[in-house]
Amino acid sequence: MQPSRPKIGKVDLATFSEFILQRLGAKNASVLVPPMTGIDAGVIDIGNGNVLIVAEDPIFTAPQQSLEAFGWYTVHIGASDVAVMGVPPQYMTYSLLLPPGTSDQDLRTIVDSIHRAAQELGIAIVGGHTGYYPGFVAPTIGGITVFAIAQQGEYVTPAGARPGNDVILTKGPAIETAAILSTFREADLLKTLPLELVRRAQALGPQMSVVKDALTAMKAGGVTAMHDATEGGVIGGLFEIANASGVGMVIDESLFIYPEEVRAVCEAFSLDPVEAIAEGSLLITSRKESRDAILAALGQEGIPASVIGTVVNETAVRVLKRRDGSVRPLAIPYEDPFWRVMFEGVQ
Repeated sequence: MQPSRPKIGKVDLATFSEFILQRLGAKNASVLVPPMTGIDAGVIDIGNGNVLIVAEDPIFTAPQQSLEAFGWYTVHIGASDVAVMGVPPQYMTYSLLLPPGTSDQDLRTIVDSIHRAAQELGIAIVGGHTGYYPGFVAPTIGGITVFAIAQQGEYVTPAGARPGNDVILTKGPAIETAAILSTFREADLLKTLPLELVRRAQALGPQMSVVKDALTAMKAGGVTAMHDATEGGVIGGLFEIANASGVGMVIDESLFIYPEEVRAVCEAFSLDPVEAIAEGSLLITSRKESRDAILAALGQEGIPASVIGTVVNETAVRVLKRRDGSVRPLAIPYEDPFWRVMFEGVQ
C-alpha cells in the first residue's frame, strides 16, 4: 500500500524503467554496462583491454550525525558502489554544498574527514566543487563520483548471478537503519531499550561500508555478482540481483545473521528489517565450490557472513521464506520504511 504523504527516497521502479532509462542521452558503443535496475556502477571500454568503472551518489547529513562521520560516510558510500564491481576504487570527485553562514571550522572538519577516509582507501581526489548556497539547511554532497580502471573480464556486476550459485549476506540486514535511528532517535529508544543495547546499535556506524567486504570476497575467488543492499533493504537488493541476472532465488530468512541490536531497533519502531535501508550489508552470489573460501576470507577480516539461499533457473521463483514460515515474493518496497521513522522524528 502506498503511503498518503509524498514519497521519500528513490523513484519507483516503473518511473526508473519506463521514463529515466529511456532518456540516457546519446548512444555510445563504448558503454559496456549502462544504467539499469540494481546495477551499482557503469562500465566504459577505454581501449587497450581496459575499462573505466564509474559510480555516482548524493550524500545527506543525518540528524545528530557528526560532521566527521558525514565525511567518512561520503567516501565509503561512493567507494562501495565501485568495490561491489570487484575492483578497488582509485579516484573520486565530490561537490560539497553548504548553507550560507556555515562556519569555517565546520567546512574544515568535513573536508578533513573526506580527505582522511579517501587516503585510508587509497583513493585520489581529482576534482569537485565546494560552495555556499541558499536553499540548503545542512551540508550536502550534491554528488560523489568514484572511478576505477580495470582490465576487461576482471570485474563483476549484479547481473552475473547464475543458477546453482549460493547467495551470501554479510553482517545481516538493516545495518544502516539501526546505526542511524539509534543515534537520531536515541531518546525514544531509551524509553524501552537498555542503554548498552542502544550504544551497540550506534557503534554499527563504521560498518556502513562494503568496501572491505567486496574486495575480500573478490580476492577469495568464485564471486559471480555483488550488490550493496541499500534503500529497499535486503529484500530489494535480492530482487535487483535476480532481475538484472534473469534468474530466480530461494532465500531463507532463518539463515540470516541477526545482530541483537538491529533486531531491537527495528522492533522498537515496528520496522521490517528485510525492507529497511542496509548500507553495509553486502549480497554476494558465488559458485558453490567457492562459498567456503569466501566465508573463511570474510571471517578472517572480522566480517560475519552466512549463506542465505540459492539461485535457481525459474524467474517466477523469487521468494523469501520468513522466520515465521510465511513466504513472500522478492520485491523492491514502494518506499523504504526507514524514511517513515525518520519523517516522524523530524516532525
